[in-house]
Amino acid sequence: MKLRSDILKVYQSLHTWTGIVAGLLLFIAFYAGALTMFKQPIDRWLNPPSQRMAPLAIEDYDLLVNQVLTEHPESHKGFTLKLETTENVVAPIMWSTAGRGHEIELSSPNTYATLGPDKALVVRETTPSVLAELIDMLHRTAGIPFLAGHEYIGIYILGIASVLYFLALASGVILLLPTLVKDFFALRPGKNKKRFWLDAHNIIGITSLPFHIIISLSAIVFAFHDQFYDGLRQVVYPAPETMFNLGEQPPKRDFSVYDIRPVSEILADIKERAPNVQVSELLYMNLDTPRAMVRAAVIDTDFMVTGAREGYLGIHPYTGDVLRSGMLPGQEGTWGSIVNKFFSLHFGSFGGNPIRWVYFILGIGGAVLFYTGNLLWLEKRRKKLKRNDDLPSQRRACHVMARLTVGVCLGSIAGVFAAMVSVKWFHIHLENTNVAATSIYYAVFLGAVAWALFRGAARAGVELCLLCAITALLIPATSLTGALLPVLGPWAHTSIGVVAVDLTALIGAICFFTFANIAWQRAKNGPADSVWSLGEAAPNTSLETAPLID
Repeated sequence: MKLRSDILKVYQSLHTWTGIVAGLLLFIAFYAGALTMFKQPIDRWLNPPSQRMAPLAIEDYDLLVNQVLTEHPESHKGFTLKLETTENVVAPIMWSTAGRGHEIELSSPNTYATLGPDKALVVRETTPSVLAELIDMLHRTAGIPFLAGHEYIGIYILGIASVLYFLALASGVILLLPTLVKDFFALRPGKNKKRFWLDAHNIIGITSLPFHIIISLSAIVFAFHDQFYDGLRQVVYPAPETMFNLGEQPPKRDFSVYDIRPVSEILADIKERAPNVQVSELLYMNLDTPRAMVRAAVIDTDFMVTGAREGYLGIHPYTGDVLRSGMLPGQEGTWGSIVNKFFSLHFGSFGGNPIRWVYFILGIGGAVLFYTGNLLWLEKRRKKLKRNDDLPSQRRACHVMARLTVGVCLGSIAGVFAAMVSVKWFHIHLENTNVAATSIYYAVFLGAVAWALFRGAARAGVELCLLCAITALLIPATSLTGALLPVLGPWAHTSIGVVAVDLTALIGAICFFTFANIAWQRAKNGPADSVWSLGEAAPNTSLETAPLID
């Protein structure tokens, strides 16, 4: 396929501009998004066994629920009954007096309840680690923490970045069309580093193109869903029941919280409606109001679901009537099925762990896509300047972009690793580790950016790769310390999912040690006119230079 050179130049400028503007934010979003594929195992890794209260047999749930409702009226507003017993489940019942806003609560304790050996109610307040939620927030906001109304500003900024991301995808495909057949799987290592990184960039982009289209479009919807839903509500769906399958709504009646249906009956109703699902939790909401509902979170890997892991079914806690079935796997209806698939394709919430690993690899690949895009721009600038000078000095813009690429990308990675490690070491000294872990992430991230700006891309690239390697290695090392010397504070869980977190971090550490060596060799032996060389010339600050983007 042949395209005119002027058309290609327009799309090349569009591709470069959108990539440069949004690339660093999207790197953070993709890297953190890859980690959220295993959000629950990470959360299990982070929670100490000392916080856990006694689990219960299913036949004791009714007694526990009744005692909580009787002795703690504040629970009438809502509580969660956990039916799983994984390491991150502190107790069978949990509730909080904090509001249900979109902001993550770092310091608000939760109240947990279980039954003692004598069947008496045991209640305790504690503040669990929310670092797994913070990693998810990093994925949704790129770490921009400030609020605009009820949402983080970062969500809207990342939504705009996703629009640019989609434009970069479209323009990138058009640029590759003339050589698609010839260069599709070509990966040509050698002295021509620009050709190698271009090949890698193209292979990652084209082979995962459907994934990237889905992610970019769904991210735009997630960022601006309030605006979209408001428009749909006014124009297409004037009645809420036409937009969401709410089921047959029961007549308004007054109920007493002490007349709540037994847990066993609620679970039986769910099994009758969806025999193959596994119920992970029951969220009781607004029990003392006409809007009372139990939202059952259900797992069924044979279907695409709305949540990151579960689908949902809304049931009336007093009558047993189904209130909302539009998110029940396999029974959503036509519109609900379309929406669920859209959500599920973004979250990777289908097919169990094999699909999660595929999405994890695609997420890391997406981060590499944006990183290599910046490398290509820098290498192109070097090649262009070399046409007119045997040893040109790079523009200041190139130096700044190289340093920001290293600092932002590697700083965000090292920050997450350091925050995870800090939770286990600080737990013995701090009742609430959330503020400390969050502070450590931002300190490492901002420190890495400042370090890269100060040291230069060549030196900082090596040093920050080593920082990532060391902080990644500290994750399994901390767990090993917890297994051998628990008196020091850390702990170690032995379930397969949690051990996999340690093993993955160990593999990551090996990779980053390798990257540090490659970066060091490049810094010593690479072209002297490159921003990645230790012998780089001082940045050219002349105004008579080539344009920033071409």
